[in-house]
Amino acid sequence: MINDKNNLIVYCEWDEDHVADVSLELLTKGRVLADRLGVKLEAIVIGNNLGDIEKTLAPYGADRVYKVDDPRMAPYTTNPHAAVLINLFRQTEPQICLMGATCIGRDLGPRVSSCLHSGLTADCTALEIGDHTDAKTGQSYSDLLYQIRPAFGGNIVATIVNPECRPQMATVREGVMKKEISTPDKIAEVINLKVDDFVKPEDFVVEIIDRHIEKSKINIKAAPIIVAGGYGVGSKENFDMLFTLAETLGGEVGATRAAVDAGWVEHARQIGQTGTTVRPKLYIACGISGQIQHIAGMQDSSIIISINNDPNAPINAIADYVITGNVEDVVPKLIKYYKKNSK
Repeated sequence: MINDKNNLIVYCEWDEDHVADVSLELLTKGRVLADRLGVKLEAIVIGNNLGDIEKTLAPYGADRVYKVDDPRMAPYTTNPHAAVLINLFRQTEPQICLMGATCIGRDLGPRVSSCLHSGLTADCTALEIGDHTDAKTGQSYSDLLYQIRPAFGGNIVATIVNPECRPQMATVREGVMKKEISTPDKIAEVINLKVDDFVKPEDFVVEIIDRHIEKSKINIKAAPIIVAGGYGVGSKENFDMLFTLAETLGGEVGATRAAVDAGWVEHARQIGQTGTTVRPKLYIACGISGQIQHIAGMQDSSIIISINNDPNAPINAIADYVITGNVEDVVPKLIKYYKKNSK
């Protein structure tokens, strides 16, 4: 039985030989939240051949690392991983649990929160600690997790709190939080957990016989320059101009959800709340109005240029430079200029 309770824990995804970036991002944010609460930051890693994984996690702020190292726990299957978390959380009673909003997190988080009756807020864009007073009962609560995310189609930003149930659970997509080492030489306490203490034999009923994973050929997250198009680009043919501009600049093409839904580009290029979060050195927004779902995925770009025929487009408010005009008129001129000056 583990007696230390009320801490903040991050579920760290293990993918064959490394920890997912989103988990390291959540540890970075978790360190800030844990310091604010005055509690320990814990991490749990479940998989096989974990090695000295604590040496990777500790520099990002982890005070304690729970390790579940067993061949039966890799690759990921729902029931065994959920059983470990559910039974561990019943022992340790963490006040906050953070997970990546990945395929695994979206599968695991709801199952754990449902079994523990704790609730869960998905796809948060910000996490903070604060106080709350119930308007109906007048009861006050201190040091709650503010789970912040766009709601009602992105028309408002909702701050969600969970005053009564624990743990307070939230998922965050990769790239939303910054990944930063806080203490390079930090050493974490390691607790090795035995699978059979947490998982029933029948939880292993599903066996993965073969698995094929195709890596994405598009990596807009790592692109230093992104030329992004919205519904205002007008057509799939007009998007060809954006590809030409991106190629000229040595960048990648991104898009809003509206452009993806219209079939003009593939989903892998979608930027925003339901796509990828990016932080390029240069972001050229073409025909993008600037809905909050899209802004959430690119607002930390170093330099933002907006090309839009609407001078009052919301995205202009966060742009460093605004070019008022039609995309089909402006972009060809940019291509011509950059090609001329790159020789």
